[in-house]
Amino acid sequence: MTSAELLVDAFGRVRENVHGAVAGLSQEELGARVEPGANSIAWLIWHLTRVQDDHVAEVAGLEQVWTAAGWAERFELPFDDAATGYGHGSAEVADLGGVSAELLLGYFDAVHAQTIEYVSGLTDADLPRIVDTRWDPPVTLGVRLISVVDDDIQHSGQAAFVRGVLLRRR
Repeated sequence: MTSAELLVDAFGRVRENVHGAVAGLSQEELGARVEPGANSIAWLIWHLTRVQDDHVAEVAGLEQVWTAAGWAERFELPFDDAATGYGHGSAEVADLGGVSAELLLGYFDAVHAQTIEYVSGLTDADLPRIVDTRWDPPVTLGVRLISVVDDDIQHSGQAAFVRGVLLRRR
């Protein structure tokens, strides 16, 4: 298995997790919070998708799907187009309360497609390239991509947990 195949598989698993967490839920359920101040499934999926879009577009030298394909306008959120969810509080989480599964998954799938197109063309020689010098040690492409996969898996797992809680309440 090549590095590219490994990354394609990892991001494919994220896609399975995201679709599994969202499938069959209403807008109300996607925006529900298991307690005041908690993150909703809608916010978790939007956030992990925004982070993936932001980070992969940056290292690939591409425009983010969020702005390039008009997703920012479709979501109609009161955030700056550069927002990814870092630092969001309860009010911002609530702003995702009316988002549909179709909208969430449409944006996620568009980002996933751009990610897969990019990572499937990588070679082992590409992975040591320094992509962020703000850290010590500087961040390589390989480390950045694994960081995105890790973030995506954690947030999609959180969304799956919230889904389980909500389904038990039905």
